[in-house]
Amino acid sequence: MLAVLDKSVAKCPEALQSPSNSESVHALKGGILAKHFSSAHPDSITINLALSGFISYSAVNPNPLLPRLFGVVDDMFCLFKGHIENVAHLKLQYGLNKTANEVNIIIEAYRSLRDRGPYPVDQVIRDLHGKYAFILFDSSSKVAFLASDVDGSVSFYWGSDSDGHLVVSDDVEIVKKGCGKSFAPFPKGCFFTSSGGLRSFEHPRNELKPVPRVDSSGEVCGATFKVDAATKKKDTNIPRVGSAADWSSNY
Repeated sequence: MLAVLDKSVAKCPEALQSPSNSESVHALKGGILAKHFSSAHPDSITINLALSGFISYSAVNPNPLLPRLFGVVDDMFCLFKGHIENVAHLKLQYGLNKTANEVNIIIEAYRSLRDRGPYPVDQVIRDLHGKYAFILFDSSSKVAFLASDVDGSVSFYWGSDSDGHLVVSDDVEIVKKGCGKSFAPFPKGCFFTSSGGLRSFEHPRNELKPVPRVDSSGEVCGATFKVDAATKKKDTNIPRVGSAADWSSNY
């Protein structure tokens, strides 16, 4: 799975951008990275998100223990890899039918947050028990929502292309192609939103601090992010600012 999101809808953390990076590409210009993904995955599909970027998906040769899924509901696109153990409970919680899968659960969880659900986003993600990574893009509100489980069980990478656009994939070679040295594994136990940036759902009241990654040649290669136990956030709840407002524009 692959998503390339324009920096206007998903601002890449500055710490991911290596100071001297001549190997990255213009991932959105001329469909360079989409074409590369298609050549590596001939049976893949690519969905153009207009000025927001694109997403690509392939189910070919999936890991049977960590399958890939894709779905779209009401202009909410979701790429999912892995499995959720408490699917039955979450189907009941979100009012889904018996045929619903992990993608439907992620979309409904996001919808509940967007439409001012009663729980904070970190709790909603903590309620997902299993091994997973997902990419969701709401094209109606231009919001990206990414997350990885607490153990980082699923290969999941993100980075910045030469224009500062966000590149996210479970294929490290695809991310390297788009980002050169400006990439890193997506932090386990964390989530990213367009408005709120990167946060920990394991430790929602703590800040995250970047730690530079250094490759074998001694060059800075993106950054990992660690929970800063000494720095606390003032408030991690989703703002409630009127009946028509949703969390995605304020969090």
